[in-house]
Amino acid sequence: MNYEIKALLPGLYLVATPIGNARDITLRALDVLASADVLAAEDTRTARKLLEIHGVPLNGRRVIAYHDHSNAGARDRLVQAVMAGQSLAYVSEAGTPLVADPGFALGRDLAKAGGKIYAVPGASAVLSALNVGGLPTDRFLFVGFTPNAKTARRTQLAELKQTDATVVLYESPKRIQDLVTDLCDIFGEDRQAAICRELTKKFEETLRGTLGELRDILSDRSLKGEIVLLIDRDHGGGDQSADLEQALREAMAVMRVKDASAAVAGALGLPQRDVYQAALALKKKDG
Repeated sequence: MNYEIKALLPGLYLVATPIGNARDITLRALDVLASADVLAAEDTRTARKLLEIHGVPLNGRRVIAYHDHSNAGARDRLVQAVMAGQSLAYVSEAGTPLVADPGFALGRDLAKAGGKIYAVPGASAVLSALNVGGLPTDRFLFVGFTPNAKTARRTQLAELKQTDATVVLYESPKRIQDLVTDLCDIFGEDRQAAICRELTKKFEETLRGTLGELRDILSDRSLKGEIVLLIDRDHGGGDQSADLEQALREAMAVMRVKDASAAVAGALGLPQRDVYQAALALKKKDG
């Protein structure tokens, strides 16, 4: 048992937990989980199993469920516990709370009430993928999951096309092929990318190549497990405003004028109204 029970200062402790390999937990995280007055978790079953694996006793403490669907009353009770002088340890199902996981509303409300928030860092699928993906890590943009609806997804991707950073997306195995196909259409087949799946687990795998190559790989096989997709930054350079007409033509080929103008305006940093007018003029010009 590699933990130490110690008195914790009152506050919310956001505890990162393993994303696959149970041994990827920090000694400090075990100390906090063993010592906190109150334990809360996105998934109480997963949290209890993690405590059991590492021999952390509950000693009569309950593990309180708190997730995206919890109501304001449940959040208020946790905030009140901290403001009454207790220490609260919160864990999401896996990884770091708030990073595509619950915890933001709890932290926000506690901060408004004047409570303290402490980070207990550790495993993160985002950082693990950046470690193994083989793409630049000096600047990255974490987007998380793209929209389910095809039009909304393609609109968001168009806005990300000229990002000057490695783009990090989460995706499910059922949707990864559609996502990569959309990326080929919008980003181009030659953009470098990496699919990182089942990170830190037994069947961990990283597929690297161009978007076109990854699309072809996915056409022949089905992936399983949790997936992080990395996409290289735009290396086009130059004056973005000069590319307005080309960007509009590409966007309007796959989406409505209104959606295309919104996407291009976001990507080029131009006023949406001006871009919309340019799109209407271009549509009229092309007949």
